[in-house]
Amino acid sequence: MFIQQIYTNCLAQAAYYIESGNEAVVIDPLRDPAPYIKLAADRGATIKYVLETHFHADFVSGHIDLANKTGASIVFGPGAVPAYKAYIAEDGEKLRIGHAHLQVLHTPGHTIESTCYLLLDEADKMKAVFTGDTLFIGDVGRPDLLSGNLPKEELASMLYDSLQSKIKTLPAGVIVYPGHGAGSACGKNISTQSYSTIGEQMVTNYALLASDKESFVTALITDLPMIPSYFFKDAVINKKGCASFDDVMRNNMRPLSVSQFKAMRNDGAIVLDTRDAMVFATGFVKGALNIGLTGDFAIWVGTLIETDARMVLVTAPGKEREAVERLARIGYERIDGYLDGGMHSWTSAQQTCESIMTFNSKECELLLETENYNLLDVRNRLEVAKNRLAGSTHIPLNLLKSKFNTLDKDTKWLIYCAGGYRSMIAASYLRSKGFHFVASIEGGIKEVIAQSPQLVEIDEER
Repeated sequence: MFIQQIYTNCLAQAAYYIESGNEAVVIDPLRDPAPYIKLAADRGATIKYVLETHFHADFVSGHIDLANKTGASIVFGPGAVPAYKAYIAEDGEKLRIGHAHLQVLHTPGHTIESTCYLLLDEADKMKAVFTGDTLFIGDVGRPDLLSGNLPKEELASMLYDSLQSKIKTLPAGVIVYPGHGAGSACGKNISTQSYSTIGEQMVTNYALLASDKESFVTALITDLPMIPSYFFKDAVINKKGCASFDDVMRNNMRPLSVSQFKAMRNDGAIVLDTRDAMVFATGFVKGALNIGLTGDFAIWVGTLIETDARMVLVTAPGKEREAVERLARIGYERIDGYLDGGMHSWTSAQQTCESIMTFNSKECELLLETENYNLLDVRNRLEVAKNRLAGSTHIPLNLLKSKFNTLDKDTKWLIYCAGGYRSMIAASYLRSKGFHFVASIEGGIKEVIAQSPQLVEIDEER
C-alpha cells in the first residue's frame, strides 16, 4: 500500500493519492489533473476512483478532468446531487482498490454531503481516515459555507452527531489525514500539522473535547472568519461542473504588447500585479492592485476582486503560467492576458510608473515624530488584540473593500500588518481608489517589535 499527501501551500489544501495492487484513488484533486496522472503513470498504476469529500467552496476541483482523462469514476457520498455523471455511494459502503478498501462514512455538518473515507488495509485493518473538511488537525470544518438553506446552527448540530458516531468511535491509532492545514479559511484554528491520529485529536482538538452538543455548537459558530466572496461561486461550480483546465489555460495565457495591455486596462480590466510587495513598491502600472504570489494569494484575490472581473496581469519573469493557473484553481477565468516582458517592457516603452514609499522601523520612529502620518492596521481582530502600534486606526484587510470610504483620502496613511504582505495589498488598493498619500512599514509590526518596541502596545494577558 502507498499513500501520498499532495499539499498545496497557497490554498493550504491536501489532496491524496492512495494505491494498492496497481489500482489507485485520488481524493479531492486540484484543478490541474497532470500531477496525479503523472504520479500514477510513474508508479505503473491505474486511477480507479476520484473521491470527493464534498462540494468544495475554496477551490475548483479537478475531479471531472481527472475522470475524463483516466476513465476513473467520480464518487461522492450520500446527499450529493452533482449535475454530471458520478457515483453516489451509500453510507458504510466499501470501495475496493487493489487489495484494500475505502469505506464511506457519511459525516454531514460542514456540508450536507460531507463524507470521510476510512482506509482498510490488505488485512482489513483500519489504517487511516481521510476527513476532508469534517475534521482538521486541531479544528473542524465551519458550518456556514453554502450547504442548502440550512442555518449554521443546524449544520453544527449535525457535525456534532457525525463526530460522535463516526469519528470518535474509530480506534485511537487510526491516522487522520485532513483536507486543509493552517491558513485555510475553511476552519478558524487549524494546526500546522499535516496529519495526526484519532487518539491525539481526542485529547487536543477542542471540537472533540466538547462535553455536550450545545457547547460544541456555541464554540464552533463563535468568531468564524469572514467568508471570501469567491467561495460561493466555487461551491456552485463544483456542483454544476466546470470548463476543462486545458481550455482555461489556453484561453487565459495570452501575451500582451504594451499597447494591447493599455487598451484592455482602459477598457475596464483590473490590473493585477503578482510580484513581491517590495519589488512592486518601486514601480508599477497606475491603478494596479498588488497581491503577491508569495503569500495568501487565493484568499486575497477572492476577497478583493469580483469573481467575474476581467483582469490583465503583471508578473515576475517566468511566473505568468503560475499566476494564471492559481487564478484558475479558484475559478477566476476572465484573464485577458499578461504584460509580455513584464515591467521591463512597460518601462522600455517609456510608460509612466507609480511607486509606494516603504519605511523600516527606525525610519517610522522619525516619521511619526516629524510628519503628519496616521497609522492604519490591516491585521485581523485577534492579531490586534495582542499588540498594536499606539494610535492606529484598525480596518482588517478583508473589510477594506467595504470600509475604505470611511478614511480621509487627503490624510497620509502609514499602513502595517504582521510582515508587510497585507499592508502592500492595502496600500495598492487605496492608491487605486484615489488615496495619494499611502506608505507601508517594511517587515510589519514584527520588525517594529524587534527594532522599535517603544512604539508597540502589547496586551500582556494574551
